[in-house]
Amino acid sequence: MNAVFSFSQVARLPMPGDNVAIATQRLEAGTGINYARRSFALSHTVMEGHRFAVEPVEPGQFLLSWQLPFGVAERALQPGDYACNQSMLDALSIRQLDFDLPEQANFVDRIEPYQLDPANFQPGAALSPHEERRTFRGYGRAGGRGVGTRNYIVVLGTSSRTASYARLLAERWSGRPAGDGVVPIAHTEGGGGAAPNNRELLLRTLAGFVVHPNVGAVLAVDYGREAVTNDMLREYMVAHGYALNHVRHCFMRLDGSFAAHLAAGERQVAAWAEEMAREQRGEHDLSQLKIALQCGGSDAFSGISGNPLAAWVARELIRYGGAANLAETDELIGAEPYVLQNVKDVETARTFLQMVERFKERVAWHGASAEGNPSGGNKFRGLYNIALKSIGAARKRDPDVRLDYAIEYGEPLKGSGFYFMDSPGNDLESIAGQVASGCNAIFFVTGNGSITNFPFVPTIKIVTTSERYQLLAADLDVNAGAYLDGTPMDELGQVLFERTLRVASGQRSLGERAGHAQVSIWRNWQQTDTSRLEELLAAPVPEGRPAPVRPEVGPAVSFSMLDGALDQVGLVLPTSLCAGQIARLCAERLNARHVGREQGLSRFVALVHTEGCGLSSSGATEQMHLRTMMGYAAHPLARRVLLLEHGCEKTHNDYMRNGLEEWGLDPAVFGWASVQLDGGIVKAMDKVEAWFRQALAETEAPVAVECGLGALRLGMQATGALGEDAARSLAQLTRWVVTAGGTVVVPHNAALLREPAYLESVLVEPSDAATLPYGQAAAEPGFYVMETPTDHWVETATGLGATGVDLILAHTGEHPLQGHPLTPVVQVSADPTVTARYGDDIDWALTGVADDWAEQLVALLAEVARGERVPGALQQHNTDFQLTRGLLGVST
Repeated sequence: MNAVFSFSQVARLPMPGDNVAIATQRLEAGTGINYARRSFALSHTVMEGHRFAVEPVEPGQFLLSWQLPFGVAERALQPGDYACNQSMLDALSIRQLDFDLPEQANFVDRIEPYQLDPANFQPGAALSPHEERRTFRGYGRAGGRGVGTRNYIVVLGTSSRTASYARLLAERWSGRPAGDGVVPIAHTEGGGGAAPNNRELLLRTLAGFVVHPNVGAVLAVDYGREAVTNDMLREYMVAHGYALNHVRHCFMRLDGSFAAHLAAGERQVAAWAEEMAREQRGEHDLSQLKIALQCGGSDAFSGISGNPLAAWVARELIRYGGAANLAETDELIGAEPYVLQNVKDVETARTFLQMVERFKERVAWHGASAEGNPSGGNKFRGLYNIALKSIGAARKRDPDVRLDYAIEYGEPLKGSGFYFMDSPGNDLESIAGQVASGCNAIFFVTGNGSITNFPFVPTIKIVTTSERYQLLAADLDVNAGAYLDGTPMDELGQVLFERTLRVASGQRSLGERAGHAQVSIWRNWQQTDTSRLEELLAAPVPEGRPAPVRPEVGPAVSFSMLDGALDQVGLVLPTSLCAGQIARLCAERLNARHVGREQGLSRFVALVHTEGCGLSSSGATEQMHLRTMMGYAAHPLARRVLLLEHGCEKTHNDYMRNGLEEWGLDPAVFGWASVQLDGGIVKAMDKVEAWFRQALAETEAPVAVECGLGALRLGMQATGALGEDAARSLAQLTRWVVTAGGTVVVPHNAALLREPAYLESVLVEPSDAATLPYGQAAAEPGFYVMETPTDHWVETATGLGATGVDLILAHTGEHPLQGHPLTPVVQVSADPTVTARYGDDIDWALTGVADDWAEQLVALLAEVARGERVPGALQQHNTDFQLTRGLLGVST
């Protein structure tokens, strides 16, 4: 017999008048529901968080949650019918489910455009202030910087080019006293050659970081040749009135030895640490607390338990004179009626709506829709479309709280009140803007169990259901699911309010104790209108065939390869940004425990990146992402590979399993782990280690074979000034390798291809046209030009690595490049100015007779291949990794 339940046992109706309900547990097909003096049975198995009809809904009628429409019935729904749209069915179709989904959708997405009526607008009333005064213990800052809840030294990589410097210097100081610690701000932006479209936004964000009240001192580092430099940042801060003179700071330029500058940075940090040791917390009014309201890995219960709980505390904080900041513009599309039902004035309402429209327009420039925001994890947990996601997300504003301001990304908060800040729905990108605006604490509401943290602002994680809290209790601070279990919201709110004051006063949150954090600033968008859209959408993908090369036999050289690769590496491949830091922790632990050494592994590597959470676009951008990930999954250097998901991203493990099968790879050969579904960070790390130990024990030892130039798979790059002699030498090396049967891959943005001396002497029919898609493994030996949508070096190196090359040879004509964490980057230069300034970081200076340079390069590569020389960037751990979004990727 099928089970029968009263409605309140197994479902929730967000508001009276809704015609669909939310299942609070998985309900099998045929389950009976007693509801409002009548009974019905479920048509299909309904997953937890998914919706079923409780009233008849005729074709053309709206489906309602919180009395707001989220779709229109395209066929009649009867009580008990599983409410589903096509995007939800598509998202679940690639999941490994043990039940049958409905064969067809019964509603379509439709958002009714919101129309502001200025003539009948009624301004909202401000909250009545609390009469008593509350305080917290923080660090008072001069110059109007506010009060810090923490006291950190920040190493700021001003652009992506110095991100690895920031990480390395912070790691050097790990465990030593320096206020609350030394943390890096390592991000992906501003490292190209051309001015990015997000430069103003980037400078505003960096400026906000520098003067943030949680920052006791900041060291900003650049090379001085990037699209965004220290000079630009300083000028921006002065021009816009930031209190730069009221924070300890130093602008450092890397104009020489990398190691020497690390030592100089360490000395600067030591001096600041001594000063900061004398600083103490003091009592400060609660009006100095500013909370970022954020959600990630949302589910159907976010709008019922977690977000209203965060809103409860935000309301009380504002009554004490504090501030709260709501963000994620695209995650409020469809919820405008609720957001704007209580607003300070019509101008604020108009500004909010203009920001929404501007966001939609920017996304449309890239051939995408802002309404495509929900991730695979959102849909799996019941948020079928942007309207449902937005209606729940908007509940971070309590109905009694007035929307006081609508501000730009990273714009400083003016004072007390409730703010909306324009930002993408990408969690980390949105948080960076809220921090830059001055938020000194973060409420992060999660349904799936997101575990992300920001480096210098404490994050309090609020989970929406008791079941998910029990699964992830070691990583999540607060169980809002207790509200679903019967605890009054006022009681939960008061408990969280007091906990927030303790955290603001120095008590560490679980995220802080976990020891991982990540920064992602609103990433650059490549298009500024639709003028190129049709052309870009129709752009052909290179066929992936090698171009004929002029033959030339090179010198004999010998080195060993292990099962056809120069090295044997264990690879932890995070499927998205939120799994990245846990993948890094896994690799560090495996290396520290010397796992795999007996089986011939040299090291473990994690490829940490910022993509995959919701994928910023589909079509060509999504395919570029997938083929790059597949290139690493099958990389010759990777002896065994494990894929680690966060659990709520679009590019989750099931997505990757389908990708592997699509690319002809066997998913059973790979390891799989999930931060969320395996029970949290520690349990996931234990699972990763156990899999590698077992998999390596079952793997035969690699066989060493002596090889020559014909076995090389070589990436070749050149940046800055090159010169004819260097171009001819690299051309000769290319001919030798390819003639011997090897592979050379040159990125399309390489300075090599702008030198006639290179192309004309390498190719039978000289052409700089791309012949290999970005990130696609070369299917056969030969010469390829890989497409490169941007001039971002790390994105280029990431694409080169995915083609399967064992080494990357890079000629630099400006300054040393970051290395690649998996594929060694060998750096050379024929420019005496470069070698004189950066000689310690250049692996080889091309000097003497130019006709001998090609042979010098062969000898250098052979040394690296034999393990006799470790490239400087790899040895120093000056490496970075970043997947490109191409020309049509955009944050949502």
